[in-house]
Amino acid sequence: MRLTTRILLAAVTFAGVLWLPDLAGLGPTGAQSDLQLGSLLAEGSIVAFAVAFAGGVATSLTPCVYPLIPITVSIFGARKAGSRREATAVSALYVLGIAAMYSALGVGAALTGKAFGSVMQNPWVIGFVAVVLVAMAASMFGAFELQLPSSWQARLSGVGGAGRTGAFAMGLVSGIIAAPCTGPVLAAALTFVAAKGSVAFGLGIMFTYALGMGLLFFLIGAFSISLPKSGAWMETVKSVFGVALLAAAGVFLKDAFPQVKPLFSAAREAAVIAAALASAGVLAGALQGSFHGPALERAAKGLGIALLVGGIVYAAGASGARERERSAAAFAWLHSEEEAIALAKASGRPVIIDFWADWCTACKELDRIAWADTRVREEASRFVAVKLDGTDGSEAFQALSEKYGIVGMPTVIFIDPRGREVPERVTGAIPAGEMLEKLRGVDQACEGKPPATAAPAGALACAARW
Repeated sequence: MRLTTRILLAAVTFAGVLWLPDLAGLGPTGAQSDLQLGSLLAEGSIVAFAVAFAGGVATSLTPCVYPLIPITVSIFGARKAGSRREATAVSALYVLGIAAMYSALGVGAALTGKAFGSVMQNPWVIGFVAVVLVAMAASMFGAFELQLPSSWQARLSGVGGAGRTGAFAMGLVSGIIAAPCTGPVLAAALTFVAAKGSVAFGLGIMFTYALGMGLLFFLIGAFSISLPKSGAWMETVKSVFGVALLAAAGVFLKDAFPQVKPLFSAAREAAVIAAALASAGVLAGALQGSFHGPALERAAKGLGIALLVGGIVYAAGASGARERERSAAAFAWLHSEEEAIALAKASGRPVIIDFWADWCTACKELDRIAWADTRVREEASRFVAVKLDGTDGSEAFQALSEKYGIVGMPTVIFIDPRGREVPERVTGAIPAGEMLEKLRGVDQACEGKPPATAAPAGALACAARW
């Protein structure tokens, strides 16, 4: 790689690491917006299916899915197919495997009401996927060749061909591996499906989402049958993918271990230093050379990768620290539901209850676009605001989730000054203007409506909460 090219890549890396974490959010999902899918679903809009499809496409561009596309397509045989028709068939079967997995999630959410979005972003799941990503990165750096065992290939050949059968099976598995990257779009969909309880609706919306997620796999598998000739440029491409996989694993692990949060500074200077380290990694040789070359070349590449990945991960952590700082500055949150209810009863004030988790990227998006807005802060100042943290899934949090019928996060509940829960909840990242309207309508939301007569557990319109 020429020196001028390396310097250009280093400059691009510096700018990207400095600015992209704040613009895109390098959390567990790689994207923080739920594209207002929760609101569209609640309104019954057909546009929700289009947004679900777009959300699936966006998921395929996240760090733990996109770098795997060329590897996966090669494994399930689309590139080895003898004709365009066969390549299209195996690619379509792979996408159908993904669709089958997520359709099953939709049906399960509808039948059980469980918060699959929260489960799939569990720190233990994130840790497992991080290990898988590190292994995939090692393959990109030439540690081993990634392919199905010969015994598996022979067995698949005996049941109709390794390509077609293997493609569908790999689609099922990929649906699981990509689960923590599916982000708030999937969380919003599953949360609403669980609350709605419609199997047909859950099947339809999740099938649409999965088709979007598999679009790039299908296009590359069906229309790029032969790989380009390898060369020095291929090592660079593989290095880029390997770094992306390692960085994604590091970002996931920082969320799986909340104890490391104090290590990340919210100061802007910290982001600049992280970007400089990442840039230095590129200059040192992270994206060039091979681990099969001379000792000096291997050492330079290893050092460069460490600096580049470390810089990216720290920049992501620093971005999270700035998000937490902005959220805390919005207005004073209480952290005890019992304390908030007691204060509201004594002062005759309405209540905001925000169910939140540190690994929930849509929760952070809600903090950034709604709670941090000046108009929302001013209107919310008349409320007693409590933020309940479900990061660790404590028994106390689970008890409150059951009390209020929470099926996913974020969920924001409003209680009027007379202690009645208003009919509408917030179950996704919504714009500041929409949040402002909801806050202004709290006091009158239950006027003229009969109180709920059932037990005050779960989501009940105008149920008495005290």
